[in-house]
Amino acid sequence: MKVVVDTSVWSLALRRNRIQEEPPQVLSLRELIADSRVAVLGVIRQEVLSGIRETEKFVRLREYLRAFPNLELEIEDYELAAEFYNTCRRSGVQGSNTDFLICAVAHRRSYLID
Repeated sequence: MKVVVDTSVWSLALRRNRIQEEPPQVLSLRELIADSRVAVLGVIRQEVLSGIRETEKFVRLREYLRAFPNLELEIEDYELAAEFYNTCRRSGVQGSNTDFLICAVAHRRSYLID
């Protein structure tokens, strides 16, 4: 089963300050990569690459992430994301458009979110 890896997990895994023991999310990501189970959404790729000040670091990370093709989205993904947004908003739950898109994509494909 594929897993949509969220920006926060990528950021945690790609940080330069390595601590002695890697967090469980990073270990999980390593396993997913080894098993070719990572699903990447373009919007997550954009978030991971955004804010990198040094061109060299940006290029290096961009090239690394290119090993993971974008999951192609369909109209239904965006429609379901809007439906999720509206349902949650009525219940007082807030989230970003990106978060709801990730949820919709994972839900439609029976993927997990990490």
